[in-house]
Amino acid sequence: MSQDISAPRTNVPKPEPQVIQPEFIPTVPKIPKEPNRGLRDFGSFVGILATAGILAFLLISFVFRSYEVDGISMQTTLMNQDKLLIWKMPRTIARITGNPYLPARGDVVIFDQTDLTACGQGEARQLIKRVIALPGERVSIVDGHYMVYNASYPQGFDPDKTLGYDQDGHIPTTTVTGGTSDFTVGKNQVFVSGDNRPFSCDSRAFGPINENQLIGKLIIRLLPANKIKLF
Repeated sequence: MSQDISAPRTNVPKPEPQVIQPEFIPTVPKIPKEPNRGLRDFGSFVGILATAGILAFLLISFVFRSYEVDGISMQTTLMNQDKLLIWKMPRTIARITGNPYLPARGDVVIFDQTDLTACGQGEARQLIKRVIALPGERVSIVDGHYMVYNASYPQGFDPDKTLGYDQDGHIPTTTVTGGTSDFTVGKNQVFVSGDNRPFSCDSRAFGPINENQLIGKLIIRLLPANKIKLF
C-alpha cells in the first residue's frame, strides 16, 4: 500500500486582478469667439494704412519732397535726371507765421512759374534755379557777367566770384551770361538764374519771382549714387 508523500497543500492567496487606470488627457477650455473680430482687424489695418497715407501727405506737402531734374539749365551743378531732395520746412513756417520766405543768395530753389511766354513756352512749370539777387538790390549784366548792386556794394560785385558754388569757389560751368538785363528786385522778390547761362530761361526773361512762388530749397542730390552731394 503506497503512501502520499507530496507536500501538504497550503492556502496560497490568489493575486488580485490588476486595474489599468485610464490615461488622463487634460482638456483645454474653449475660448468663446468674439463677435465681429475679423471686421475689427480689417478696420485696424485700414486705419494703419490711412494714418501712413496722411503722414506721407503731410511730409510731402510741408517738410520735404523728391524731384527729378528735367533739362540742362543747371548743368554742370545738376545734370538731367538727377534725383533731388527739396527742403520745404522754411516755406511752411513762413506760411504759418505770415512772414515772407526769402532764401539766401546762392541757394538753389524750386518755384512755380506760370508765365513762360518770354521763354517761348505756354504752360506753367516748376523750375529749379539759383538765387542771384535779393529784395531791394539791382542786378544787371556787364560784359557777360552778373553784377549786383546794394548799399554795401554800391559799385557792384559779381556773385559768381564771391558765392563759392562748389569746392573750387566758382560756378561749375561757364559764367558767360548773355543778355542785357537790368532789374531792381522788388520787396519779397528774388532774382534767379540757371547755372548753365546760355541754356537757361530764368529771371533774365521773366523777371524776379515773388516769394509766394517758392516751394523750397535743394538740400541734397540723392542720385546718381556716386554723385551724392549736400547743398
